[in-house]
Amino acid sequence: MRKLVLAGLFLVAGLAFAAEPGKILIWADDTRAPVFREIGKAYTEATGIPIEVVEIGFGQIRDQFVTAAPTGEGPDIIIGAHDWVGELAASGLLAEILLPPELAAQFDPVSLEAFVYGKLYGLPYAREGVGLLYNKKLVPELPATFEELIELARKLTDPTVPQYGFVVQNPDPYHEFPFLSALGGYIFGYDEEGKLNPCDVGLDSPGAIAGAKILQDLFAEGLIPAGLDWDTWTSLFTEGRIAMVITGPWFVGRAKAAGIDIGVGPIPPIQGKNPKPFVGVQGVMVSAFSPNLPIVFDFLFNYFATKETMLALYQKDPRIPAFLPAYEEVAEDPILRGFAESIANGVPMPNIPQMSAVWGAWYDAMALIGNLQLTPEEALKQAADNIRATLGCK
Repeated sequence: MRKLVLAGLFLVAGLAFAAEPGKILIWADDTRAPVFREIGKAYTEATGIPIEVVEIGFGQIRDQFVTAAPTGEGPDIIIGAHDWVGELAASGLLAEILLPPELAAQFDPVSLEAFVYGKLYGLPYAREGVGLLYNKKLVPELPATFEELIELARKLTDPTVPQYGFVVQNPDPYHEFPFLSALGGYIFGYDEEGKLNPCDVGLDSPGAIAGAKILQDLFAEGLIPAGLDWDTWTSLFTEGRIAMVITGPWFVGRAKAAGIDIGVGPIPPIQGKNPKPFVGVQGVMVSAFSPNLPIVFDFLFNYFATKETMLALYQKDPRIPAFLPAYEEVAEDPILRGFAESIANGVPMPNIPQMSAVWGAWYDAMALIGNLQLTPEEALKQAADNIRATLGCK
């Protein structure tokens, strides 16, 4: 209720939530706000510059920022997801961040890339994505190559039980993307300015088709059942009837609660090339309309981008730290480290709003591939053409 009240107050009496010269205003949700209040106090004690943190529901921050920022009624800093960047930067709402090279070197490069839209528009603090999670009772050691993984999966698979050596949730573009990306497939290419080009659709690129063919062969052989949804595979895994699965940290708690001894690592190389899972990143962005840019960047570079702050954020929101000194402090956890090693090979989820036009057509294509109704080339070309048409691309 408090978040809704705050949101209502902002819309009615915006000045209470507006940036002021000489004072830093931050919008954050209730998970992250306490950490920013603490580092804000330290910054104020050191500089005399006040920092106010206003709690707004995570799902409301972007929309309220879009409305407020151009009028001068918004904050200096927002906490959000990297896939907001394309829309906000293209609308001129975000300030470019000129990160000193010595500080940039302390961030995970994939996480920094997630906040790039031609230029850097955010600083990351947390990252997540999928890896290969496995039952150590059935798979004591992670296979070194995907070809070895499939040989092992054949030995462990008996659909009549049912028991499977290796599965991926399907149709599910997010979880199946590592197959398409391993051999060079992509969603959107880049233009000459380093921005994602929504008319360069790579779902029907040769690499994507080749990767989808490998996946379709697994369906055709019966190693992976088509139409394997979350409820089905999670139940099978917790019953000890799945050896390996592509999934993310969100499944770890359930697997451990079932008493399964699990390991996690990167999806092994396919034909010698690393699969590239999508990476989701969260971080801070700065309003282009802030009257306080010098002090905002001083605060971010010297108080936000520290091991202590990043570990405090990790305690509140235990995702893999994007700040490498903080990651090194928690990397002794083998599960966290396994996912980190997997997404180090990854690519950021495209951060432009045109991504919303991709999911439906892509899902349909993966269903047709899994059900053996179309070849990967036919299904992915159909999907890519539909996406281009939806986006008005010639």
